[in-house]
Amino acid sequence: MKPVVDNLLKNYLYLNVYLNDEEGVIAEPLNLTVSLRGTREVRDNCQLFRLTGLLDAFSEPTFRKVLGSKIDEGPKHIILDLSQIDFVDSSGLGALVQLAKQAQNAEGTLQIVTNARVTQTVKLVRLEKFLSLQLSVDAALENIK
Repeated sequence: MKPVVDNLLKNYLYLNVYLNDEEGVIAEPLNLTVSLRGTREVRDNCQLFRLTGLLDAFSEPTFRKVLGSKIDEGPKHIILDLSQIDFVDSSGLGALVQLAKQAQNAEGTLQIVTNARVTQTVKLVRLEKFLSLQLSVDAALENIK
């Protein structure tokens, strides 16, 4: 029971930090799944998605649908902050590749802020350059400018 409570607390704290951003950017909560939570911020010329939880076969269809529709709304440059993601499986990787292609087709870019787990998974399938992995949100924002 304790891991479940810890995970719920982590998700709550993660979302609250970004809903009260110091820069005055309002983060919109995303309606994803029980195992995948996130927010969306629209900044100057990009959308910043901050996600936490699991990007797996269960959450992938909703993830793809929700983020795909937000990419269509614009702006076309996308930053996915996956630094709080605990696990990515092959379904999640497939969704990331599709989102990268969707952003390219819309004449935008997709950059992914990672942690060690996500980076290791992406490198196993040799997609690190295609998915434009970044160490921080600030680095990703600099690449867009």
